[in-house]
Amino acid sequence: MFENLSEKLESIFKKIKSRGILNEENVNASLKEIRMALLEADVNFKVAKDLIEDIRIRAIGKEV
Repeated sequence: MFENLSEKLESIFKKIKSRGILNEENVNASLKEIRMALLEADVNFKVAKDLIEDIRIRAIGKEV
């Protein structure tokens, strides 16, 4: 279970790194993928939701 989650997150982060500066559209697309990966790994919905919102607030406009 954790190996699958790790692989999915690694793939998502590789995509993010290739984008340069994150805009709201990029962040939302990536967060959707992260949310799905977390839920597929049986992470509690509220935990996933809170984590995604925290990441969204911090990520928009950042350079990667």
